[in-house]
Amino acid sequence: MRVLVTGGAGFVGTNLIKRLVECGHDVISVDNYHTGLICNHVNGCRYVNQDITKVCDYGWFSDGEAPQIVFHMAAIARIQPSFENPRAYFETNANGTLHVAEWCAKHNVPMVYAGSSSKHSGRFKNPYTFSKDVGEDVIELYQHHFGLQASITRFYNVYGPYQLLEGGYTTLIGRWINNIQNGIQCEIYGTGEKRRDFTHVDDIVDALVMIMEQGAYGYIFELGRGKNYSVNEVASMFGIDPIYKEDKPGEAEITLNDSTLARDILQWNPTKDLETYIKNLNL
Repeated sequence: MRVLVTGGAGFVGTNLIKRLVECGHDVISVDNYHTGLICNHVNGCRYVNQDITKVCDYGWFSDGEAPQIVFHMAAIARIQPSFENPRAYFETNANGTLHVAEWCAKHNVPMVYAGSSSKHSGRFKNPYTFSKDVGEDVIELYQHHFGLQASITRFYNVYGPYQLLEGGYTTLIGRWINNIQNGIQCEIYGTGEKRRDFTHVDDIVDALVMIMEQGAYGYIFELGRGKNYSVNEVASMFGIDPIYKEDKPGEAEITLNDSTLARDILQWNPTKDLETYIKNLNL
């Protein structure tokens, strides 16, 4: 199958492309390399350096090369940077999704959208969450009125290979791995009692591929491990003594996936556990 992955040089996109190529699919990536990395390129995938808002200018698809499914992973991620430049988040995460949905509906190509579990903390909690939530609204609008086949997936605190290790878009696990490797003090913002449902990227990719293989469109799939840990508990897993700083705005107190829809519909069963992952890092 010919598959297009937007954001294919990013964290989840790279892991997805590796799996798709291994399974023999013909894969194209579209990424503007805002946070994606050239070093993430997977042999066997064709990479296009382009912004998703230009997807309607689909001249870079030769005749007969248009994708048969689109995994829309492209986004500007993370909560804190979104307060600094909300316009950029809205342009990419909301308007970019509009462009992709419009193209998919016009060409009768199914679409899998990477939403965010941050939705459950309230859509106005921060600009990132709002922009991703508007993306969901766009998908549902195009399903209702323009015949779009799509499913929405909401990721819970993803970690694993190809996660960013430095810079403003890192997540907790990647940032702490980098800090420990480089002798940098790890920090906790707030009391450390916020709880997160950490989900390994391999489990996420399993679900995404299952949606494609089963043609499971018209659903909203919550993709989380179903078990959460406090940030303090994660610090103990790493064996570190972090310093505590003032809490940051816009973040949820708790994330935890309690939905069984992906298990019931896809027979998805996440198996990888954060504690085992950290033990095997040999930092």
